[in-house]
Amino acid sequence: MPDEQPEFYISVDVETAGPVPSIYSLLSVGACAVDHPERGFYVELAPEHDAAAPGALEVSGLSMEELAQDGVHPALAMEQFEAWVAEVTPDGSVPVFVGFNTPFDWMFVADYFERHLGRNPFGHSAVDIKSYYMGKFGTTFGRTSMKHLSPQYLGGTHLSHNALGDARDQATLFRSIIADPGSSDDVS
Repeated sequence: MPDEQPEFYISVDVETAGPVPSIYSLLSVGACAVDHPERGFYVELAPEHDAAAPGALEVSGLSMEELAQDGVHPALAMEQFEAWVAEVTPDGSVPVFVGFNTPFDWMFVADYFERHLGRNPFGHSAVDIKSYYMGKFGTTFGRTSMKHLSPQYLGGTHLSHNALGDARDQATLFRSIIADPGSSDDVS
C-alpha cells in the first residue's frame, strides 16, 4: 500500500436560502483550519435563485436583496474559497472537509465548486462530526444534536448561524470529541 498523504482538516459551514442547491442559493461560506481556527475564511455570495424557503433567512439574518447588490458572484466566491484552501493546506497534505451534519453543507459546496469551477479542492474527502461521534461512542443519530453535544463540549454555546462563527465552533467541537477518552456509557 502506498504511503498516504497527511490530511489537513478544514471545518466548513454554510448559510443558504433553502434546503437544496438546485432551487435555493448558497448565501455564505465560512471555513477555518480545525487545529488553527483563527485561520478563517468568509464570503457572502450573490444569490443565483430568487427562491427562499420560509424561515431560512431568519436563521442567518442574511438579506437576499442586500446580497444581490453586495454579494460576491458565485464563481469568484468559489475561486476565493479554493485559493484559501490551497493557502492554508500545508504542502504535501490533502484538505478534508469537516462539517456538522456534513451532507447539507457538502451538497452546496460541492455543487457550487463543480458548477462554477469544474473542480472541488476537497475532491470527495469529507468527515461528518455527527457520524464520527456516533461511531466513537456507539450512540444514535438523535444523540448527536447540538442540544446534546454543546453542553458537553462547547459550554452550552449555541451556533450563531454566522458561517465563520459556526465553522469555528464546529472545529472546537471536533477537536474536543477526538480528545474525549470517554466511553458511550459517559454520554448522556
